[in-house]
Amino acid sequence: MTRKLRLGVIGAGLKAAEYAASWAAMPEIEFVALADTTASSRQRLIDVCTAAGAAAPKSFEDYREMLAKCRDELDIVYISTPHAFHGEQAAAVVEAGIDLFLEKPMVTTVAEAETLIAAQKKSGVTVVTAFQGGLSPLVIDTRKRALAGEFGELIAISGMIWESWADNYAGHWKQEPEISGGGFMFDTGAHMMNTVCLLANSDFASVSAYMNRHGRKVDIATAVSARLKNGAMATLTAAGEGPPGCASYITFLYSKAIVRIDAWGGWREISVGRVNEPREEAEILGNPMKNFLAIRAGEMENTGSVEMGLRFARLWDAIKESAAADGMPVRPAE
Repeated sequence: MTRKLRLGVIGAGLKAAEYAASWAAMPEIEFVALADTTASSRQRLIDVCTAAGAAAPKSFEDYREMLAKCRDELDIVYISTPHAFHGEQAAAVVEAGIDLFLEKPMVTTVAEAETLIAAQKKSGVTVVTAFQGGLSPLVIDTRKRALAGEFGELIAISGMIWESWADNYAGHWKQEPEISGGGFMFDTGAHMMNTVCLLANSDFASVSAYMNRHGRKVDIATAVSARLKNGAMATLTAAGEGPPGCASYITFLYSKAIVRIDAWGGWREISVGRVNEPREEAEILGNPMKNFLAIRAGEMENTGSVEMGLRFARLWDAIKESAAADGMPVRPAE
């Protein structure tokens, strides 16, 4: 009988609790330990595990203590904490030689991405960032077909994402710049940026951006105009204030086709010449651990790799720098 993979969790918030019910019931997974600074969050996750029929995991207030005491008892660690903590926590897990499943976005800066890449290369562990779009079968299929040249040369990208985010997360840590790493563009908008980075298959050569906080501490609306190194042009718009709802549309214009897809990979429309293919839909992943295990086993491309995280971080750093300079074009760090 195959031994269960031993799981540790850093950050026992609502996202971890949401996933825990299905993960605790997976025959491949054994919950071993969790760490969170809040006692009520720790207890909630323990209760979810036991309700699913699993044993209560060991509980720690400090993730460093968890890693020190349970290092030899863990195969995988899942991190779901505020964005600004990802860099330090991810590096600690990787340096401990444990495979890592990390909530999006991977890190908040290029410097943190480079630190994590160096640690991953040294330890050789698997690191995957949990973007639903990156793990979506429609996004993965689009990437394969684009790389194979089926759609021709990429000419331009137009992306838009919106949500009534300013009100939905009022008073939430996501609107505290010290721990969020950014506002709407770096939170919900990160799904759009990641899917664009993945499907464009190119770093950005020049970025010009504007932001408006609409009276908040963080950006609420962002507009980006950019040129990619492969020659394609891109415009990205994120609006975090407006009527109730959340949606996105990303259009990739190629020389032979037009591909329309949403940031999470929930639907896709392809037009080839004058022929519009039927709209395709896919369920947005409710249990991404299955995809992580497939990547870990070498059965699936790692579309959430540290290298992809670096491409994303370069774009995000350039957006911040340009917006701070009132739209001045910025060349992303090499």
